[in-house]
Amino acid sequence: MEEEEDQQKLPDLVKELVQRLLSQNLPPNSPPLNPNSPEFINSLRYAHRILSSRLTPSVAPDAAAIADSIKRRLAAHARSSEALSFADLFSKFAHKAQSVNNKWAVIYLLKIISEDRHHSHHQPPPLLPNLAFSQPATHHHKPWTNGALLISKDPDNRRDVAFRDFVAFVREENEVSEEALVRDVLYACQGVDGKFVKFESESKRYAVPDSVRVPRATRSIVHSLCELGVLFRNVSGYISQSMDRFPAEDVGTVGQAFCSALQDELSEYYKLLAVLEAQSSNPIPLVSESATSGNYLSLRRLAVWLAEPMVKMRLMADLVEKCRVLRGGAMAGAIHLHAQHGDPLVHEFMRRLLQRVCSSLFEMVRRWVLEGELEDIFAEFFIVGQPVKAESLWREGYRLHDAMLPLFISPSLAQRILRTGKSINFLRVCCEDRGWADAATEVVDDKGAASRRGGFGYGETDTLEFLVDEAAKRIDKHLLDVIFKRYKFKEHCLAIKRYLLLGQGDFVQYLMDIVGPELSEPANTISSFKLSGLLETAIRASNAQYDDPDILDRLRVKMMPHESGDRGWDVFSLEYDARVPLDTVFTESVMARYLRIFNFLWKLRRVEHALTGTWKTMKPNCITSNSFTRLQHAVKMQLVSTLRRCQVLWVEINHFISNLQYYIMFEVLEVSWSNFVSEMEVAEDLDDLLAAHEKYLHSIVEKSLLGELSQSLSKSLFVIFDLILRFRSRADRLYEGIHELQARMTESSSSSRDQNKSRTRKQLTDKSAEQGSWIADGRKALTQRAGEFLRNMGQDLDAIAKEYSSLQEEFISQLPVQQHVDLKFLFFRLDFNEFYRRLCPSM
Repeated sequence: MEEEEDQQKLPDLVKELVQRLLSQNLPPNSPPLNPNSPEFINSLRYAHRILSSRLTPSVAPDAAAIADSIKRRLAAHARSSEALSFADLFSKFAHKAQSVNNKWAVIYLLKIISEDRHHSHHQPPPLLPNLAFSQPATHHHKPWTNGALLISKDPDNRRDVAFRDFVAFVREENEVSEEALVRDVLYACQGVDGKFVKFESESKRYAVPDSVRVPRATRSIVHSLCELGVLFRNVSGYISQSMDRFPAEDVGTVGQAFCSALQDELSEYYKLLAVLEAQSSNPIPLVSESATSGNYLSLRRLAVWLAEPMVKMRLMADLVEKCRVLRGGAMAGAIHLHAQHGDPLVHEFMRRLLQRVCSSLFEMVRRWVLEGELEDIFAEFFIVGQPVKAESLWREGYRLHDAMLPLFISPSLAQRILRTGKSINFLRVCCEDRGWADAATEVVDDKGAASRRGGFGYGETDTLEFLVDEAAKRIDKHLLDVIFKRYKFKEHCLAIKRYLLLGQGDFVQYLMDIVGPELSEPANTISSFKLSGLLETAIRASNAQYDDPDILDRLRVKMMPHESGDRGWDVFSLEYDARVPLDTVFTESVMARYLRIFNFLWKLRRVEHALTGTWKTMKPNCITSNSFTRLQHAVKMQLVSTLRRCQVLWVEINHFISNLQYYIMFEVLEVSWSNFVSEMEVAEDLDDLLAAHEKYLHSIVEKSLLGELSQSLSKSLFVIFDLILRFRSRADRLYEGIHELQARMTESSSSSRDQNKSRTRKQLTDKSAEQGSWIADGRKALTQRAGEFLRNMGQDLDAIAKEYSSLQEEFISQLPVQQHVDLKFLFFRLDFNEFYRRLCPSM
C-alpha cells in the first residue's frame, strides 16, 4: 500500500507544479485554471515528456555545488538574507530528505524555475521554456515572447520548403549530381574511367578533374573511395601479367595458385559491385524530389559498403607487390607473414588464401616423404636435387634451399623432411631395396584416409609433423636394418680396425716379418704384385684366415706415390675397398684419414719391430766372454762399456715406445672403438651413424697426435722414430762386428789346421776383405782394430743417446700444454716417476 501511495504521490506533485506555473501567467482577475481544460492537459503532457526524456543538463550532478552556485547568485544581487535562508533550508533538506535519491536534480530544477521566472519579464528564457501554449490557430499572430515550444502540425509545409531550398543550394554548389558520382566511382572500382572520375597517369589515382565544380568534401570522399579502383588495377594487372607470362616456369604452381585465389576473390568483388550498381539506379532522398525508395546508394553509403572490400583489396595489392619477384616456398612464406594479424577478417582471408597457395607445396612434401619423388618442375620446393655418383648421394645429392623454405615450416622439421626422402632414395639407388614401400604404406595406414588424399595443408602443422615423424621413424629403422644386417656395417668397421688400424696382432707381426726384407729395398724397385702375394701369405699364416672371405677380398696392398730415395717402408700401405653403399660412410676423404692413421701406426710398429730385432741380437747368450780373454784389459773394459751403453739406451727407447704403443692401442683405439659401438647401437638414422663414425675417427686422429693442434708433436715423434731406426742400424753394426771379432779370435787360437780349415779360413778372409773388414793378421793389429771399432761405436751411441734425450725431453715437455686431456695422461705414463721432470725442471 505504501508503495502505491508513493507512486501516486509523484504524478500529483507534477500536476500541482504545472498548475502553479500556469496560474502565474493568468491575469489578476481571471477565474482559476480548470484542470480539465485543453491548455492544462497539453501542458501536463508536455511536462511528462520532458521528465521522461533522456535530456540531461550540462552540469555536474553535485547538490552541494549547485547550492553554492545559488547562494553566490543571491549574494551577488544583494540578497544576503535570502542566501542565508536558502543555506538553512538546504541543510535541513539534505539531512531530513533521506528518501530523495537525486537531490541535485531537485535543486537544479528549482534553480531553473527561478531563472525562468526572472527572465519571463524581460526576454524568452535561455534554458527551460515556460509551459505556456498558444492555440494553433493564433500561433502565427503572437510573438514567441515566452519561449514556449509548440507541438502542432505544419500547415504551411515548411519542411518541404526547406527541402526545396536545400536542393537549390546543392545544385548551385555541385555541377555533377551525386547519383552520377556514385556511378563513376563504381566504374573506377572496376578500373574503368567514368564520365567525371578519371584515372590520372602522373599521380596514379582516380580523381574528379578540377574543371568540374564539386565541393571539397565530395572531392575528398570520391578520392578515398577510388583508392579501391587503383588497388584493383594493381591486382588485376598482376593476374593478367602472370597468366600471360611464357614460359610457365616463370610463375610456377605456387604462383598460379596465388593468381587463381586472387581471381576468385575478384569474382566475389564483382558480385558486390553488381549489387551496388543495381542500387545506384535508385534516386537519393533529400536531394531528388522524386525520391520514393529507401534502397538507394549515396557516397556515404557506398563508403560503408566498400569498407570491407577496401581492406581485402589493400591486402591483396600489398601481397601482389611483395610477391612480384618471388616464387615457390619464398612466395608462400611472404604471404604467411601477412597472416599474423589480429583482425579476424584479415586472418580468415589470409588463411583461406594460403590454403589455396600452399596446396602444391604440401603435395610435394607428401610425395617426397612417402615416395621419395622430387617433382619440382619449376624449382619451387625447398629441397633441391642434383645428379651425383652413388657414393655421394647421401651427402651431396639433396640439400635444403633456404630461400625457398616457407616460414611456417621450422628448420628442424625441414631437416626431417629432407632426411626422410633422402633415406628412400638411398635405399632405392644405393641399396637396391624396395622394403621402404612397406614402411611408407604403414605410415599411410596409421594416418588414415587424410594422408592418402593429401588431406593436410596450411594451418595443419600437427598433421604434417605426425606424418613426417612416423615416416622418418619407420624408413630410418628399415634403412639401418639394411645397413647392419644385409651389408654388415659393423663387421666392416671391425675389419678396418683390425687390419688398417693394426689391431690384429699376429697378422701384423707376421706381415712385418715377411715384407721387411722386401720393404728395405728402394721404392721404385718393389713389385706391388709380390707384396700382394706376401699379404695373402700373412693372412693364411694368421687367424685372419678365418674372417669372412668378402672382408679379406676387400683388403689390398697400396703403394703411395714416392720420390727418389724413398724405401719400401715409406710407401707401403694397406687399403680397404668399401663398396656401395658402405662408401657413403667410408668416403675417399675418410679412407685418406684412415691411411694417415695407418702410416703412423705402421711406423710405430716398425720401430717396435726393429727394437725387438735388436733385443734378439743383444741377448747375453749371443756373446761368449771367454773368447775375449786374450784381449787387453782396456779393450775388454771398452767392450763392456759399449755393450752396456747400447743396452741402457735400448731400455730407455723401449720404455718410451712401449708406453706410447700401449697408449695408442688401448687408450686411443680401444676406448674410441668402445664409444663408437655404443653410439652405433643407439643411432636412429643414417645421419646419427655418420656422426658417430666421424666422432670415432676424429677421436683417433686427435688422440694419436695427428690433429692440427698436435703437428709439432707429431713432427718431433717422427724424428724420434728415425733416430730409433738409426740406433737399430748402429746396434746391428756393433754386434755384427763383435761376432766377427769373436770368430777371428777363436780361429787364431786354434793349434791345428787341416786343409779343409785352411780353405775355410781363406774364404772367410776373402769375405772380410770384400766387406771392408778391419780384421787383419796378427793379434796386435786385431787388438788395435777392435779398440778403434769399439771407440767409434761408443761415440756413435753417445751421440745417438744425447740426441735422443734432447728429442725426448722436447717431446715430453709439450705434452702437458696440449688441449686434449688424453695427451696429458700420456705424459703421466711416460714420466710416472718424474724422472724427466727432474732432468728438465721447466716441465
